[in-house]
Formats: sequence, C-alpha cells, structure tokens
Amino acid sequence: MAALLLVVAAMGGAAVHVAGYSPTSAGGQAALLSVLDLQPLRRSSTIRIISGAGREGSATLLNLHPGINSWYLLTVTWNDGSPPRAYHLENPKPHTRRLVLDPQYPSGLFIDDDAGRVACDLFGSRVPGSLEQARLARLIYSPVCEGRVYLRSPAAGHRTGLEAATEFFRDRVWGGEAMIGLGHQLLSDANREMGTDTTDAAAAAAVRANQAGPAPARVDPALADRLVTAPGLGISLVATNGGSLVPGGWYATAVPGTFVSVIEPRFIDPQLLRQGRSAQPLDRVESSSLAYLIAFDLARFDLGYARGTVHPALGWSDHMLAKMRDARLPGPDGISDAAPLVSTGLVAPEDTGRTVATFTAGFKRTHGAFLYGELSLVNGSSHYGFIENGIVFSRLQPGLSTILVLDDGTVEMKTWQQSDAGLLPRIRHARQNGVPLVEFDPALKAPVPGRFVPQWGAGNWSGSQDRKLRSMRSGAGIQRLGGKRYLVYAVFSSATPSAMARVFQAYGCDHAMLLDMNALEHTYLALYRPGGAAVTVEYLMTGMQEVDAPHASKGRLKVRFVGYPDNRDFFYVMRRDGPSGHR
Repeated sequence: MAALLLVVAAMGGAAVHVAGYSPTSAGGQAALLSVLDLQPLRRSSTIRIISGAGREGSATLLNLHPGINSWYLLTVTWNDGSPPRAYHLENPKPHTRRLVLDPQYPSGLFIDDDAGRVACDLFGSRVPGSLEQARLARLIYSPVCEGRVYLRSPAAGHRTGLEAATEFFRDRVWGGEAMIGLGHQLLSDANREMGTDTTDAAAAAAVRANQAGPAPARVDPALADRLVTAPGLGISLVATNGGSLVPGGWYATAVPGTFVSVIEPRFIDPQLLRQGRSAQPLDRVESSSLAYLIAFDLARFDLGYARGTVHPALGWSDHMLAKMRDARLPGPDGISDAAPLVSTGLVAPEDTGRTVATFTAGFKRTHGAFLYGELSLVNGSSHYGFIENGIVFSRLQPGLSTILVLDDGTVEMKTWQQSDAGLLPRIRHARQNGVPLVEFDPALKAPVPGRFVPQWGAGNWSGSQDRKLRSMRSGAGIQRLGGKRYLVYAVFSSATPSAMARVFQAYGCDHAMLLDMNALEHTYLALYRPGGAAVTVEYLMTGMQEVDAPHASKGRLKVRFVGYPDNRDFFYVMRRDGPSGHR
C-alpha cells in the first residue's frame, strides 16, 4: 500500500480519502462513504458556469483515474437551489483524449486530443443544455460533444428465468438456499455431454503434426490414436476429421487468432496426475464428461471487463462468518451501491465493432466470500474484488485468484498478494473469483493443482452442503508457449474442481481459476464470426443460444452483452487496433 500512496502524492491534486475496512469518524461512528472514496488517484477541478438563459452555478469534473482516463464524473450545481446532478461520462479514446474544465469557458468543457482543443458547449447555448438533453434521451450510451464523449445512463439488465426463480427462492422462501442447493445437486449432470471414440492413428498423428496455436494437452500415450465426437460444439472449425476431433488438439476457427479444443479427463496422461499437489480422484462420470475450450492469442486481442447492471453487488455476502461482518457498514468496502456511477451491463459503442467474443465472469456477491477455512477469518471473510476501467468497486483481497488487465493491455492471472499493491495504479480491469484451480510450481517448473482444490469449504467451490461438487462449470487460464500467450476459456459439461484443475494442468496453463457454474447461461460464451456485411453468432456449446433466443426479432438475433444489457458481469475479447493494441 505504501507504493500506492507514493503515487497519489506524486500526482498531486486535492487530498483524498482511502477507505479502510472499518472507516470511522472522530466520534467512532462509521463514516458515510461512496464508491468515489475507493478511488485514491482521482483528481477534480471546479469552475463557475452559466447557461444560455443566464442561470449561474458551478461544475466539478472528477477524473476518476487519470492513468486510465476512461471515466469522469461531472457534477453540476445551479445557484437556484435545485439539487446537484451528477453525470457519468465515458471517454472512448482514453489514450489520446482528455476532458478539461477551464474557468475561461463557463459554457462547458474542453476536449484535448491529438488534433488540438475542441470546445464542448454543455450548458450555454440551449435550454436545456446538450448534457441535459442527453440525459433526457435515456439512451444507455448517449453521445455528447459531437460523439467525442458518451453519457452513461442506467439500464434494466436482462435476467434469465432461472435467475429470477433462484432469486425468488433465495430471498422470499424460508430455507430457500437449501432448496437451491438441492436443485443444483439434482441437476448436476443435466448438461453433461460425452463423446464417442473412434480409432484412427493416421488422422490423429496428422493433426498433431500440423498443430497450430496453443500447445496441445498432454494426453495418455495409450490413447494417442483416438478421435472423439463433440456433439455440443457450436463453433465452426476450419478443418475437422469428419466431425471427430483429436482430444486435446487445437483447431482454428473462422476468427483468426482463436482456436477450439475438446477433451474428456480420461484422456489425460496418468503420469501428470501424479505430479505436484494431489487433487481428489475423479469419478467415472466426470472422467468421461466433455470439456470445451477456446483459446485467444493475446498478441491479437485485448480483454475488457464490465460489471452488470446489478451483479456483482457491493454489499455484504450472505456466505460469510457473522463475526467478520462490521454491522456499522453496508458492505465490506463501506458502500452498498455504485451511485453516482452507472454500470450498463453492455459493451461500449466504441468497442462493439471490434468485439469478437463475450463470456460471463464470476460469482455474484451472494456467494463471493468465504464461510469456511482460513480465508473466512481475514479481511472481512475475503469478499471477491473487482475493478472496471481503473475504478475500484470492491478491493482486491490477498490469497484470491485474480485476472488482471493492465494499462498497456497485458493480461495476467495470479494469486493476489498484499505486495501487489504497487500494481493498482496500472490496473484497467480486475476480477477475483475464489482461489486458484492451478498455479505454477517453481520447483517443478510446471503447473500443479491449487492447494485448496481438494477442500470444499476452504476453496469455496460451491455445490451442495454434503459436498456434491460435480456440476457444469466454467473457468479460465493463461497458457504460455515460447513468446506467445493465450487466454483459455473452458466449459466443463460436468466436473468437480479437481477435474477442472487436471484439465487446465494438462493444457499447460500456469494459472487457472473458476468463473461460474450450474447452468448454460452462467457459463455462456459467444463468438462473433464476420461474413461480409453480416456477423454470425456462434456458441461454445449449442445450448447457450437459448439465452439469446427470446431476443430474436424478425429473424435478427440480439446478443447478450452486445445487443442488450445484462444484469451479470462479463468479459469481452476485442481485436487489437494498431501496434499499441487497445484504444
């Protein structure tokens, strides 16, 4: 944390408050915080403003993270006694464009970019001004300043029928959480898929000899002549063997830089299962259940992250020790909502055209903390943290598996440590979700299962109270191959954390983490395949298309996270623009 405070001091600006776990006033009462208090690098400026009708007031522009330079908050206060109004602005060109208040221009703000300075009249020439007109338009992203800036407005994020039913039982039915757990147990194999084996040594050898993209999985030499069908695969491949695939091999898709693979854990090299830390033995069902994987070449793609309109929430989790809850605070970070900031559950317009894939992120806050084990006894039961566009919505907690996107576009996965605080000023996006499935062992120079993989409670793996952990699950990992790096997303049709760890270990991922589980909508991944003027939407598993089916209109499909907002958080993969990568 000392490194972070040095950065704050170096940047200057008004003094800021860095919220702690138990912020208190001088009298010992809990301090009233907002999400703005969690942004230690924020900088503000205030000027006097005047409208075209002669109305006077003041405007305060808050750059929430100058190093990332994506989100601003503009607060307008008129002297006529009307309440202040806050406007959440998004800068679509954060690397080349900056918003500036200047006391010499009381009608609005200036926009500085490579082309020079442009005046943006927000208050002066119209009644109401252009900013207020944009608010009244109620678009999720309203362009202002001739499209150079967007005003973010609240949206009603989509919620599936399964989510609605789950939330009803959880919130309104006595014993509802236990009923939900029983339902998950009964449906644990509802989406299970198995392949059909064939033996074709020549075809398998040909695929391995011409392997492109990521490193293939390490498979049992005794099964190296096998091919397997993948009945649920929804993504078109450039070349296959009559519909049968080499387990653990990678196949190019129609989107350059993306590759698909399938495997059942029974194909993994048995010697690998004896390497490093142990995991739980795999039962017959999960050993023969298909996993579907897609890899993205990180030299060609950027990764974005966005919070949903509702989830993950910011209050206390229900899944924590009561003694670790500070009753004076509405949540572990001292806040219970994101106001005055707006979460849209939607990819921003500037990024939509280069987005090639979207996938769901981690657990809701409801289960995003620890009820058991050592992590339940520290840091308020270790609620999962997340950062979007440099904005801390919930602080990153030590000991948790974390996916990071830095200010230069670098994507990393690691177990967050207190010593990593020096990275905070550089983080564009971050999402934590439990503990590692796989982590790198320096002594073995190889990935091994995370130390909590065999432990249901300490690992917070979710599932039923009697530790029935087999379910549909999704996860992500990073594979390094020479100088190349790949982001690997996987959906397991029926697996425990141990099976997930073994699969990521077989594919050589040096870190991997659980994302979400239990249903196709929670493990959703869509790939957008260009084709002339149209874009074809393909799904990692065909059943995932049912999530978007209700939004089809006159033959056109509106796609989750891109065509309509969602209540859940998500990641999105974008083609890089130019040598510097991200926008």
